[in-house]
Amino acid sequence: MASALITGGTSGIGHAFAREFASRGTDLILVARDEARLNAVAEELRQLHGVEVEVLPADLAVRDDVARVAARLEDQSRPVDWLVNNAGFGLHSTVLDPDDIDIHARALDVMCLAVLILGGAAARAMKERGHGRIVTVASSSSAIYTGNYSAIKAWARSYSNGLALELTGTGVTATALLPGWVRTEFHDRAGINASKIPDFIWIDPDKLVRECLDDAEKGKIESVPDWKWKLALKVGDHGPRTLTRWFTRVLTASRKRH
Repeated sequence: MASALITGGTSGIGHAFAREFASRGTDLILVARDEARLNAVAEELRQLHGVEVEVLPADLAVRDDVARVAARLEDQSRPVDWLVNNAGFGLHSTVLDPDDIDIHARALDVMCLAVLILGGAAARAMKERGHGRIVTVASSSSAIYTGNYSAIKAWARSYSNGLALELTGTGVTATALLPGWVRTEFHDRAGINASKIPDFIWIDPDKLVRECLDDAEKGKIESVPDWKWKLALKVGDHGPRTLTRWFTRVLTASRKRH
């Protein structure tokens, strides 16, 4: 039976990954801070799909907790076939405010350092076995300049690309997922008012996850959902930097008004 370890697996995109894997008969290891919610989600998935669900409470901003998750990934007596590095949160704060330093530091710990440590642990174990899939949830924001969040997601994207190249020929693949606006509680938690975003911009999280898993199975280095976001990333990556900077200023200004 295949297994997947998902960080941040009880909400948002991570929960969508958990539901999709469970529906395919894949056993799960769910990692999150909220132990009560972990247990509730685990029991729900067991009942609905008959899969084994292991819960691993951990705060990925705490190095000892990250080390415990890494050890689970490297335990060859209980092999993990998929790692979904998903845990994270939005940053609706300025990089100028000294009062926000702690939240920026936490963001770097959870969405960069933990990703680096867990990706490396999974890659070593999977490489030894000759197969495995690593998915890192980055963002379309990696192509623009919305403060520290864009910087973090650009790092995650670059890291995943580098990992994929290093794993070439090993039977292990690494895929960066680059979603745009996905209908989850993510934006509410970040304090971002998304009420004026047109409906056609939004992505369904279940569709997003299915496409990502298909892309990962094909060994694609990046997974971008939907034609409109593929176009947006192409413009962001290859269009004039002046256009990208202008768009970022407009987006940032609109958020400040809400």
